Amino acid sequence: MRLLGTITPDRPLLVVAVREEAAHLGERLPVLLTGIGKINSTAALATVLAGGVRPAEVVNLGTAGALRPGLAGTTHEVSRVLQHDIDTPVLRALTGRSYGAPITLNEGVGPTLATGDLFVSDGAARDRLAERADLVDMEGYAIATVARRAEVPVRLVKYVSDEADDGAAHTWRESVDACAKILAAWADEHLGDR
Repeated sequence: MRLLGTITPDRPLLVVAVREEAAHLGERLPVLLTGIGKINSTAALATVLAGGVRPAEVVNLGTAGALRPGLAGTTHEVSRVLQHDIDTPVLRALTGRSYGAPITLNEGVGPTLATGDLFVSDGAARDRLAERADLVDMEGYAIATVARRAEVPVRLVKYVSDEADDGAAHTWRESVDACAKILAAWADEHLGDR
């Protein structure tokens, strides 16, 4: 975990998994580098939000894999996020309570994001996830959960870097810098007046 800049109540906090995705964000807004995965992002954001000063909102910027054709190379503000690696129906049957239920972030037309601690890089896993979601990442659900529990508004903005298939790891490595430039441009355009 690494916090770059100072959190203030009048500006958003940009939350990014790794420095490669944050490479072009500059120093205008505070940036929290969480590390990869749900545990790292949960621990990092919860620690920062418990520190006293709350940001105006949490904006998670990052890359995602496409679960459907035609989404690669585009930026999306996520409307709904779910966990793909927790067996919610079985846990509900066992306990009578829902754990890991999907979170609606806005009523917009944006895609559904599936979050899990698995880098999806094979067609069979991608096709199973595509039955429930459009995109896949490793931090979004955790960040949305922590921000919601802290009562801080949250947005998830994902640039689709790969097709979540056999070439995903190679594609991500090759494209992450270009993705970071696009995410920085999105932040400048949508958060530029802050």
